[in-house]
Amino acid sequence: MTTTYLITGANRGIGLEMSHQILQSGDRLYAVCRNPEAATELNNLIQESNGRGQVFKSEACDEDALAKIANEIVGSIDVLVCNAGVMSARGGLSDAANNASSVSTVLMTNTAGPFFAARAFHKNLKQSSAPRICIISSYMGSQQHQGASAYFYRASKAGANNIMVTLANELKADGITVASFHPGWVKTEMGGSGADITPKESASGLIKQFQALKISNTGTFLNYDGKSLPL
Repeated sequence: MTTTYLITGANRGIGLEMSHQILQSGDRLYAVCRNPEAATELNNLIQESNGRGQVFKSEACDEDALAKIANEIVGSIDVLVCNAGVMSARGGLSDAANNASSVSTVLMTNTAGPFFAARAFHKNLKQSSAPRICIISSYMGSQQHQGASAYFYRASKAGANNIMVTLANELKADGITVASFHPGWVKTEMGGSGADITPKESASGLIKQFQALKISNTGTFLNYDGKSLPL
């Protein structure tokens, strides 16, 4: 049976690799990104998908654009992947890049973004027989992670995990499973070249976990390999 995915932040890094693997498997993809005109690799994947893919333009928190996309989609979404994310300043108290503008951007994108996506595509998810919302978080958002830098990235991912739990509680009555995921330390622009795993490894593991999700898993925080993580 074909699964229909919608991925935000689908044009680079893990999002692009997940898009590639989803289309390669024969499933359907709605790919959302901020600037489709510049998303050359993503557009090439869509063009080669024989009509199983479509690209849409939206910022993570653009309520009007997300609502328009939801109205244009005919039928259900089985798996909503809230992947769009940004890194904040990596320094500590003395880092001048920790300013009001950068803090607002990272919190709105990483924490509020999944909320607005879930609200926009709620009606599409309810049409699925096995609806799932998968939020790409980070172990840096766990209260058990010890760190002394990247204050607002950490805070934004902790917030994303909290959004996940709250969505899981509210949407359980609709049969919608909600979980958040640590993608691993991945060799992307954000993760850096010294990271542990490739985007291909991360995406493959994540998609396997998305496929295995059931309502009994709702409200959980999982590693890309399926290991449970502390919130």
